[in-house]
Amino acid sequence: MARWVIHLDLDAFYASAEQLTRPTLAGRPVLVGGTGPRGVVAGASYESRAFGIKSAMPMAQARRLLPANGVIVPPRFRVYERLSQEVFGVVTSVAPLLEKISLDEAFAEPPSLLGASFETVSEFCASLRARIRAETGLVASIGAGNGKQIAKIASDEAKPDGLLVVPQGTEREFLAPLPVRALWGIGPVAEGKLRFIGVQTLGQLAALSEQDAVATLGGVVGRDLRRLATGFDDRPVADRGETKQVSAETTFDTDIIDLASLRAEVRRIAVGAHRRLVKAERVARTVVIKLRHTDMHTVTRSETISAPTDDLAELSAVAERLLLDPAEFGGVRLAGVAYSGLSVPHQDALFTLAAPSVPSTSTVVAAPAPVAAPPSEWRQGDDVVHAEFGTGWVQGAGHGRVTVRFEHRTSGPGAAKTFPQDDPALTRGDPGDCLK
Repeated sequence: MARWVIHLDLDAFYASAEQLTRPTLAGRPVLVGGTGPRGVVAGASYESRAFGIKSAMPMAQARRLLPANGVIVPPRFRVYERLSQEVFGVVTSVAPLLEKISLDEAFAEPPSLLGASFETVSEFCASLRARIRAETGLVASIGAGNGKQIAKIASDEAKPDGLLVVPQGTEREFLAPLPVRALWGIGPVAEGKLRFIGVQTLGQLAALSEQDAVATLGGVVGRDLRRLATGFDDRPVADRGETKQVSAETTFDTDIIDLASLRAEVRRIAVGAHRRLVKAERVARTVVIKLRHTDMHTVTRSETISAPTDDLAELSAVAERLLLDPAEFGGVRLAGVAYSGLSVPHQDALFTLAAPSVPSTSTVVAAPAPVAAPPSEWRQGDDVVHAEFGTGWVQGAGHGRVTVRFEHRTSGPGAAKTFPQDDPALTRGDPGDCLK
């Protein structure tokens, strides 16, 4: 009987969540991320992507591209977690087993679709998309096919706000014109190896002999990737559980015998592990390095830092600090970096804006200095509650004043009001208040 796997991906999730819970932002370019000197774009609405802005872009660069009506807000992961739970609650009502990839992405293999026709699958997915929009207010793109690989690529092709079901038996035809990078498991290195032998599309990869694929990409990897390129994918949909650790490692062609070379390699490996940390939408508190000696014995060392972070510079620096000098340890044939002690970044330090310091006052003054307003404790995007006007968020602050927009998910665009920044009726709100 025909097997059907679906892949669901919430469109521009972080930015869409902000537009949903802050209706004034609907239809406007919205960026989610840090605004400090090292801040990056964690999420970008489709309206902002039209100006060339992408996720993971440095915020300083994104700010230059953002039009005048654009808005930058800090991330609110508690809101995103709650909305993710709502969405997957809808999905599990019709597909009990989910393989969650992140807060906004999951695979499912609905039992009711076993042996179903193309038309039935299309109706099922369209109904699920409609339910998600009606019950949560969010937009999901869905792909469906005979396995996880086809379903994932189909949902990517369906974006934004779309649905694509690949008919059974047409998988190879569907994949053939796509670039090899469309396939999970093919990164820049594998792409370069394939390009070297003239393979640039999945159709060309599928046409390789198994011997050539193995010779180019390696034993198990080459065989599996070639098979996936033909459209065959029997991997099960399974509950992945909570991510405990992310890691990356490399076995070197020749043993590394000096510390400078080892540091350079570990910095590169740390970047690979960091990509997985970001993909898992987690922050880490412990850094672990693994070093395998020429004689195959392995040493691991770890360090736990004061607060969880996803700051690559900090994590990489800890990894380098843990290294052993090959001059003393001996030649290193393998090195690995892992990040553990993972948690959801509710209060990620990367997104915190430090309040400006108050200048000290000289003890000897000739005349009274003008009294400046104290630095604002409010920042754009903060959740607030007013004793009279209810739930809102900070649109702007400075010069002793704070402007608040009072609205939430079901309110529609709300009114903006300005208060003294120390107004006792104005207090910090719970991010979850905007979901009522």
